[in-house]
Amino acid sequence: MREPDFWWRPPSWFSSLLAPAAAIYGVVARARMLRPGADAGVPVICVGNFNLGGVGKTPTVIALAEILREANETPFVLSRGYGGRLSGPLRVDPAIHTAQDVGDEPLLSRAAPVIVSRDRVRGAQMAREVGASVIVMDDGFQNPSLRKDFSLIVIDGRRGVGNACVFPAGPLRAPLASQVPRADALIVVGEGTQADGVAAMVASRGRPVLRAAIAADRKTVSELAGTSVLAFAGIGDPERYFTTLRKNGIDVAATRVFSDHHPFTPREIADLLSEAKRRSLVPLTTEKDFMRLRGVAGVDLAAIRPFPVRLAVQDEESWRALILTRIAAAKTN
Repeated sequence: MREPDFWWRPPSWFSSLLAPAAAIYGVVARARMLRPGADAGVPVICVGNFNLGGVGKTPTVIALAEILREANETPFVLSRGYGGRLSGPLRVDPAIHTAQDVGDEPLLSRAAPVIVSRDRVRGAQMAREVGASVIVMDDGFQNPSLRKDFSLIVIDGRRGVGNACVFPAGPLRAPLASQVPRADALIVVGEGTQADGVAAMVASRGRPVLRAAIAADRKTVSELAGTSVLAFAGIGDPERYFTTLRKNGIDVAATRVFSDHHPFTPREIADLLSEAKRRSLVPLTTEKDFMRLRGVAGVDLAAIRPFPVRLAVQDEESWRALILTRIAAAKTN
């Protein structure tokens, strides 16, 4: 699904028209979030967001897993496997599973083992049985099935929560009044002031607010120096990806936008490669999109460059201390 533009503008007549449906959706979402969750048996960190769309959850999950590994924990990532055909629970094997099987989750396995399960309770049970000391949930903040020991919300500094209306009138997954009290910390990713209001709401409750940026892989940037690229993406906020490229001095000669989690077809990729060849451009895409290209018949992956990124938190010491302190507290409860 491609996000409607009106979600990211001040409330309009169109969002007002959808207000009754949004009110019903909000009531259901609020009631659902109040249900008690099952105990996973090990600490659970949830990386989520208040709204639909891309905000940088994947780099955050990877950064969390790296901190936990360095602290001699055994983190497992638990994901729903959005867009994949397999319901799980199963352990992702990047050598076998493609995005058509398990969604984008093979990307996460570079940081920690990944369990994909539509049933999060069964997924958590599998993770614990195969040795997880900590579970990092990729999304699922609004899902009540598992009890979370620590809920970390990621928000885009440039877009914030848009018009602050609940779906379908806006991008919110539930009313802010129901979500903010359940957030244990907030990470504002990127520049901009659109998230400042929400950050103030979280901070007023005594919860930490961290600032971060999406940092490019320097080796990749160096290798792309002096070239022009055709950048394409099927993620929640493709403009953020294009902006990151330009900020790193990459000449973005052309862009192509697809819907979030877009299932690429052989014809679409053939057309992109043909255009890139005709214009002497390097086809460049996100790591998530590159993962979805695996398993697409006839795609020459060697002809397409992925663009790796990582989460760079401004105060690394506070960030690490926050995570490890909360994990230690969860283990004593």
